[in-house]
Amino acid sequence: MLRRWFSGKPDPSPPPPVEGLAGDRFPRHSGAWAELRKRIESGPALCIVDTGYTSPANINYLTGLGHSVYLADPVADACTEDWRAGSDPDGHPVWNVEGFLDQSFPRERRTFDIALLWTALDYLPEPFLAPLVARLYEVIHPDGQVLAFFHTRTQGDDMQYYRYHLTAGDDVEMQRTRQFPLQRAFTNRSIERLFAGWAGQRQFLAKDSVSEVLIAR
Repeated sequence: MLRRWFSGKPDPSPPPPVEGLAGDRFPRHSGAWAELRKRIESGPALCIVDTGYTSPANINYLTGLGHSVYLADPVADACTEDWRAGSDPDGHPVWNVEGFLDQSFPRERRTFDIALLWTALDYLPEPFLAPLVARLYEVIHPDGQVLAFFHTRTQGDDMQYYRYHLTAGDDVEMQRTRQFPLQRAFTNRSIERLFAGWAGQRQFLAKDSVSEVLIAR
């Protein structure tokens, strides 16, 4: 998977979208993005990690504001057999979780100010879920933030996996991608437990079955 820093200004020749993006984009109003956009558009240069297939629109928007962008695709990375390290005596798979984390969010990278997780935590296989949140706590600056969307149910029309593209307004654009199985739904309480020890959370109401949350490091 492509991982690269983009910094300072729009890349004159950003990478093409990674194979896997398909379909038209359509807007979704996002209260969480509207709130986070205030910081991104008014603050000093930030280090931002954007998860999912490569979005040249996101790269150009963020670097055009003077921010640095790091790309990671933890869902696509996790949903492979690359991290399977054998089986335990009972035949259950053993996973190389540390190797996965070092590829997605290596500790030697500079500290991030913002992580755009989107719905990644809903689609991660269970062995990677809590360790990834713990790694984010390590690599995000103490005043940093995570933007995350969480499915609140596991059946219905909103279960597809989407890539989210930033806009200069209060909407994000959704685009169908290669599909991954939805692993779980979240309640407010389960989100709080997953991010226990973080500084706080702010939830935003949405009309569909996806909850939006800004989590403070």
